[in-house]
Amino acid sequence: MDKFKTVLSIAANKQTNLGLVALLTAAGEQIFSTAVFRCPCNDWNFFYGMVFLLVPALALLVLGYILSKKTWKLFTGLCVHKSKLSKLCRVKTCIAVMIMFLQITTTAVVAPFSWIAVALLNGNYFECAFTGVNVTVFKDHLCGSTLSQSKCQDELYKFPCPGKSTVPYKDDVLATLRAESQIAGWLVIASIIVSNLILTCVARCKSPISYLQLKFWRAYAQEENALLESYSAKHAKELAERNLKSFFQQTPPAPIISPSNQDWRQISRFYRFNPNDHYYSIMHQYVECDKREADNRHSPDHGMGSIILHSIQSDGPSPDNPAVLSFLDEAKMPL
Repeated sequence: MDKFKTVLSIAANKQTNLGLVALLTAAGEQIFSTAVFRCPCNDWNFFYGMVFLLVPALALLVLGYILSKKTWKLFTGLCVHKSKLSKLCRVKTCIAVMIMFLQITTTAVVAPFSWIAVALLNGNYFECAFTGVNVTVFKDHLCGSTLSQSKCQDELYKFPCPGKSTVPYKDDVLATLRAESQIAGWLVIASIIVSNLILTCVARCKSPISYLQLKFWRAYAQEENALLESYSAKHAKELAERNLKSFFQQTPPAPIISPSNQDWRQISRFYRFNPNDHYYSIMHQYVECDKREADNRHSPDHGMGSIILHSIQSDGPSPDNPAVLSFLDEAKMPL
């Protein structure tokens, strides 16, 4: 169980090299291909092959969304906040949510595309699937003119299974399919690498922060996230021990200070970059100034309109942050 938690923590940590995620996905595909996959060699070929090619990729995509802190930071309480906003603000919030969801997707698609790329390079799923397609489309391409359509269909089903077909050019057909599969796999890999390079270059080119400050910012974010988890666990343990001790000993509880709901809400916001400020996280901003603002919002002359306006400006997702700061809201979070 501890090893499983370690794997989940690696997958959930945005700072981990995405190449490691791709490597783990490739290893998983190899295990599936050799130990689980068995082409049926009948009219189920196409469906069976496409399921093994695409369904695990879909599962990895969903898992990528689940393990992203941004996903839960984005959707937690979203419906409650939207119900308090005007129609115009709801439209702006929906646009910001869609932009943020696309940002989450750029990270979540790494594992699915890695699965598809490795599966195509392997060729087993592709061979099985495309020997079960409608033969009228691929008859000339795979069977030539020596076999009838019905005979070609029957023989194609058997090609992926050794010993089931006696057609002399079976190996040539399988070699053609494997070559096409590997070409598609390399094209997927090339597109991933080129897209990642372009996005990284554009993000760095538009960065308002210098290279060394960005390195410091990443180091600070890692330390803050690690300490936040440590402090949260320690405080939760102290509070639980205090409550249980009071219950079992039937004594008044010892005084202990815990953050209020408003305090938790403040530090759960998305970070918004402001070149005029020097805050390295939402926690940093809260400690420096938002605590005072939160106290002011509890004053009697502070109306609901100001609260809703602050929710739009601070609590909601921000689509205008520099792309190089996306790591601030992608820290590891236990589910």
